[in-house]
Amino acid sequence: MMGQDPALPRDHSRMKRPHLFPVAALAVFLTFIACGERQVSVQGSASYQAIPDRLPDWEFARLVEGLSEPRGFFDTDNLISNETSYLHVIDRLRESRVRGGVYLGVGPGQNFSYIAEIRPRLAFIIDIRRDNLLQHLLYKALFALSHTRVEYLCLLTGRPAPHDAESWRGRPVRDLVEYVDAHSVDVDYLDRAWQAVIDRIMTFGLTLSETDIATVARFHQAFVDAGLSLRFHSYNRPPRPDYPTLRELLLQTDRAGNHANYLADEDDYRFLRSLENRNLVVPVVGDLAGPHALDALGRYIAGRGESVSAFYTSNVEFYLMRQGTFKRFAENVRGLPIDQRSVIIRSYFNRGYSRTLPGYVPGHSSTQLIQSVSEFLQAHDNGWYRTYWDLVTSGGGW
Repeated sequence: MMGQDPALPRDHSRMKRPHLFPVAALAVFLTFIACGERQVSVQGSASYQAIPDRLPDWEFARLVEGLSEPRGFFDTDNLISNETSYLHVIDRLRESRVRGGVYLGVGPGQNFSYIAEIRPRLAFIIDIRRDNLLQHLLYKALFALSHTRVEYLCLLTGRPAPHDAESWRGRPVRDLVEYVDAHSVDVDYLDRAWQAVIDRIMTFGLTLSETDIATVARFHQAFVDAGLSLRFHSYNRPPRPDYPTLRELLLQTDRAGNHANYLADEDDYRFLRSLENRNLVVPVVGDLAGPHALDALGRYIAGRGESVSAFYTSNVEFYLMRQGTFKRFAENVRGLPIDQRSVIIRSYFNRGYSRTLPGYVPGHSSTQLIQSVSEFLQAHDNGWYRTYWDLVTSGGGW
């Protein structure tokens, strides 16, 4: 436990030189050998190795490095989501009994709310930006150092946690938000916190450069400087007033009006913390239409005898269509092991037309959609997806 301490140096140029950790050999990446794993035989399939209760550090590092592709570019910092609608599919996930399996998703913290609802055995966060991988290493360290939700949110924003943090377990998320808003950054606490974060990240077994560590520091500093007023930011474009703050994202509700963010419930937080501490949330650098990452993920998941329960794509498909690689993405999806409950969760941002979509909620500039993976593939094979609008309306599903 981090206790009442940790933090980030104000002058990044004075950061310690990071230790570099070698990664296990990747040549046999798809030979899934781990001590103590049991061989399982499924009817009609070859023998496979079940997902262990915990991945060893060396295998976590091997997965991160071996699944990843070279980094790509996207013109946002993506530190937080810009989708105020991200929780509007929670009730549909429950109705469709999307549960367990393996979760796939893109982007930063909004994945945690989906993971908390679905309760997968394993989760992969795949994103074209290496920065996203580094941000998830920051999250992983924060989960490890924070026993409770209030400690986590305080450590993320550089605010000292309450001395009676354990007594906060049953408090509503609004109380956590009000606590952080009422406290200023404690520089001494922040310095100790940053050292604790870095020390923890250095136990993950990954080879990280000084630039990587400086990037993680910059991300943490952004959360500290802006606090819960942090907003999604695009490069070379003016900020949009309709983009939500972190505060607004934490207080969003599902369609029934219930707070459903992963920090709204202590049991959800404990589940996520356990998954992270057991190395079962694996960040990967990859293009969803790329030649390696998604294909290798599919083979890994199938080799573990599991199927994909949910694949959160945000609005990445819009960009894939625009650059002419959507067909390759669909073929990568075809290679994923799925069952009848496997779904794609996507976001739609066209403010004018979104009002005609069945999942639209007034007052939101984005709309969350859900579609079965098998329906997506069938519609693609039938040639229905000539435009992005076709995708979100022709069986794009609510």
